[in-house]
Amino acid sequence: MRPEWLRNAVFYEIYPQSFQDTNSDGIGDLEGIIQRLDYISSLGCNALWINPCFDSPFMDAGYDVRDYKKVAPRYGTNEDLIRLFDEAHKRGIKVLLDLVPGHTSDEHEWFRESCKAERNEYSDRYVWTEHAFQGIADHPYISGMKERAGSYMLNFFASQPALNYGWLNRTEHWMSAPDSPEAVATKEAMKDVMRFWLDRGCDGFRVDMADSLVKNDDSDKHATAAIWRDIRNMLDRDYPEAALVSEWSNPYQAICLGGFHMDFYLDHHYNGYNTLLRDYETEGGDHSFFKKDAGGEISRFLNDYLPKYEVSKAKGYISMFTCNHDTPRPANTLSPDELKLAYAFIFTMPGVPFIYYGDEIGMRFLDVKTKEGGYQRTGSRTPMQWDDSVNKGFSDADPGLLYLPVDPSDDAPSVSDQESNPDSLLNETKRLTALRHRYTDLQADSPFEVIKAGGPNEPFVYSRGDKILAVNTSSKGYSVDLPSAEGKELLYSINKCELNSTELVLPPQSFAVLG
Repeated sequence: MRPEWLRNAVFYEIYPQSFQDTNSDGIGDLEGIIQRLDYISSLGCNALWINPCFDSPFMDAGYDVRDYKKVAPRYGTNEDLIRLFDEAHKRGIKVLLDLVPGHTSDEHEWFRESCKAERNEYSDRYVWTEHAFQGIADHPYISGMKERAGSYMLNFFASQPALNYGWLNRTEHWMSAPDSPEAVATKEAMKDVMRFWLDRGCDGFRVDMADSLVKNDDSDKHATAAIWRDIRNMLDRDYPEAALVSEWSNPYQAICLGGFHMDFYLDHHYNGYNTLLRDYETEGGDHSFFKKDAGGEISRFLNDYLPKYEVSKAKGYISMFTCNHDTPRPANTLSPDELKLAYAFIFTMPGVPFIYYGDEIGMRFLDVKTKEGGYQRTGSRTPMQWDDSVNKGFSDADPGLLYLPVDPSDDAPSVSDQESNPDSLLNETKRLTALRHRYTDLQADSPFEVIKAGGPNEPFVYSRGDKILAVNTSSKGYSVDLPSAEGKELLYSINKCELNSTELVLPPQSFAVLG
C-alpha cells in the first residue's frame, strides 16, 4: 500500500535558513515559506520537503537536533509549523519534515541524562562503552568528556552522539542486540516523534542517513531495514497517507526490505545519477550526459539504474532530484539550455522527482565560507534570489546579518527576471511539471522501457506507457526512425522537434514527447 498522492507528486526542497526572511534577522523562517506557497504551487510542485526546522544548536545546520518536538525559535513556533501545514493543504500541497533518527545533538536532554553516572531511563539511549579507556573499533567516539565512565560513539560530527539501535554482529558484551529492550526503546521513541508531527498535520518524513541505525549490520542492512519495516507497518495501520523517503540510495534495501515508499538516487561518485549531471571528477574532464558534446553516454546511467528500477518498481519509487543541500548545484557546470534538457529527463522518468529551491532559475554554486557545518556544501545553501531588490528579495536585513551572502553577480538569476521571459529556465520548468501532471503515462509508476540508447553524444529514446520520449544533448541534429511512433503526434518539444510519420527530427539540444 502506497499513498496514492505520490503517483503525481513533484516535490520542492526548501532549506529554511535561506528561503525567505520575514522578520529582518537575516535568516529564513516558516512565515516566509507560508508567504511563498503560491509561488511553489505555480511551479507545479504539490509537495514540500523542508530541511530540519527543529530546535538545535546548529552545529550541522539543524541535523543536530536538540528537541524533536520543538521548532527552532529562529524559524518560529510549533503553531507556525502547524499553520504552514494548514496553508499548504489548502493549496493541495503535502509537507514532509526532515527526520534525523541516527543521532541527536549533544545538547539533547536524552543525551544529558545519558551522560550521568547514575543509571536512568536514558543511560542506554546512546552507544556507550564501559569505561573511558575503552574505545569503539572502526567507529568514531569521544572519551573523557562526561562524568559517566565510558566512551560514547559518534554518528557523524563531534556534536552528534549515536543513538542506540543495537549491533547485529556483537564483539563486546556492552553492545546491545537490535531486539534488546534499550534498542527497542530508541525505536519507539522515534515513532513517538513521528506520531507527534503526523498528528499535527505533517504528511511524512524524509529520513536522514536512514541506513545508519544498527551498527555492524550485514551487507544488506537487514537489521536496520527491519526497524523501518516496523515503522512502515505503523504508518500503514495508523497513517496510511503518510509518506517516507530515505537517504539510502539502495532501493532494494530501502524499499524492498525496509518498506520506504521512496529512496533517493544520491549523487554518489560514478553511480548512474552522477554520470548525468556531475561527472566532472573523472580523468579527461567533464563527461556528464547532459553536458553538450562532453562525450557522455546514457548507457553509463542505464547500467546502474535499470537493475535498481527493476528490483523496486513494484514496491516503491526511486527519487531523482535536480540537486539537494549536500550537492553542488547543477548550474555549476551546466548552461540554462543544458539544464532544460536535464530537467525534462528528470521530470519524465519513473519515480517521484524533487526540485531543490533555486534550481528552477539556475542559481549558482557560490564560493563562500562554511556555515553551520556546511563546508564544501555551503555554496549550494545561499539565499533564494527572488528579485533585484535588496538582498535579492530574500531579506531586508543589513547584508552583514544574512545567513549567507546572496549571489553578487550582475547577472545573478532571479524569479522576477525569469517570470517575464517565456524562454527562461523557470518557465520551461513550469511547462515540464505541467506536462507531467497532464499525462498519467509520465507519472511515478507508469512503465519505462529503453527504445534507443546511443553512444557518446547520441540521443536517448525511451517510453513511458504509451508515450515516446527523446532527448538529444549534443550540438548535432539527428533523425531517428521510430516505427512505434506511427499514428502519434508531437505533444511537447524543446527546440522545435518534428515528427514526420515515423521519423523524429531532433535538432541540437532538443527534447520531444510523442503520444
